[in-house]
Amino acid sequence: MGYSKRQFISAAFEEIGLASYAFDLQPEQLETARRRLDAMMADWNGKGIRLGYPIPSSPQDGGIDEETNVPDSAYEAIICNLAVRLAPSYGKVVMPETKATGKQGYDTLLQRATFPLEQQLPATMPAGAGNKPWRVYDNPFIRPPYNPVDAGPDGPLTYN
Repeated sequence: MGYSKRQFISAAFEEIGLASYAFDLQPEQLETARRRLDAMMADWNGKGIRLGYPIPSSPQDGGIDEETNVPDSAYEAIICNLAVRLAPSYGKVVMPETKATGKQGYDTLLQRATFPLEQQLPATMPAGAGNKPWRVYDNPFIRPPYNPVDAGPDGPLTYN
């Protein structure tokens, strides 16, 4: 059980000083914050940070009490970055600590989502004495590179 969208939004409002005990949030404000949260997570998803967050197909489709299934290592980054995005709408200034925590959390998530590109040896590379296949007699070079269809880091390619 992960955080719900409502819990992320409440924590972000607490981060900017609009705690629920002193400031009652209206349904329109919660809905606006949910759309901002969905947009932020869709942006992260486009950058390769896939956390299991349910991104709706349109702004009207998402529910505020929907479970997110986000790993607990990403909670602080989501809360602080959402607070940074919500604060100007309410005339609040974000504390430098919140900005720094959000930036560090985002950078950590981005690092974990980044993979180095795989490269194959070019066909002009000499094979050497230990890399000659027994069926090829006259080719002193590495076999031509194999170009597979890349489905991305999310999973295998499926055919219908």
